Amino acid sequence: MENTVVIKCGGSVLDELSPAFFASVKTMREQGMNVVIVHGGGPEIGKMLKQLNVRSEFVNGLRKTTKEVLAVVEMVLSGKVNKQLVTMFKQHGLSAVGISGVDGGLLEAEPIDGIKLGYVGRVTAVRVDLLQTLLAANYIPVISPLGVGRSGQTYNINADTAAGAIAAAIGANQLAFVTNVPGLLQDGTLIGEATAETVEQLLKDGVITGGMIPKVKAALSALSDALPKVMIVSGKTPFYEQGTWHGTTIRKEVGAYL
Repeated sequence: MENTVVIKCGGSVLDELSPAFFASVKTMREQGMNVVIVHGGGPEIGKMLKQLNVRSEFVNGLRKTTKEVLAVVEMVLSGKVNKQLVTMFKQHGLSAVGISGVDGGLLEAEPIDGIKLGYVGRVTAVRVDLLQTLLAANYIPVISPLGVGRSGQTYNINADTAAGAIAAAIGANQLAFVTNVPGLLQDGTLIGEATAETVEQLLKDGVITGGMIPKVKAALSALSDALPKVMIVSGKTPFYEQGTWHGTTIRKEVGAYL
């Protein structure tokens, strides 16, 4: 779908989303753009697991998901975080519908590695028609990244990769990762624009660190001929005004844009 942007909101930024974030989304809608939101919820999940004394561990940056962990992930992502976000959109005059990737089989998934990761999945298919129906009715779909297997098993899906899969499936021409920093920084200075090749070098050189690494890797893997640029922006300040993105734009290659 042309003129469609997928926005991924990380769990760590949800409590810090400013009125400026919602104003940016409103500007997009007023300009006739379709907006799809995918959200995480890692910090809230971690807090609830601790409260319920459910043991959890990370393997290669992904939360190993046992049956007990999956129950908490579902409760927090689809029950608490999703509805909080929908309410925030409502408070800012935007019509949103909160759905899980399980609803209507929106995100079909399969396990990545059942032995090492348990019920952690990868997206194998997206029910594009379901999203098209919501967008045609002028709603903003707000998606919690859970998927469902062919047998009906629910899977926990990394929100960054879910956003990339959804953007590719619906033919979005823009994908933005909303974080709690202005974008990619080098020596404290914002990198306004970079090619995928440059960003890969920054990863190798250790300039990009910590929680920004999985976001950047997901951004790089989402790039394609159909989706030639991906943005990393802040949820604390306006990230889109009058057709201009504020943050870091990662482009697929230099040649096509000279």
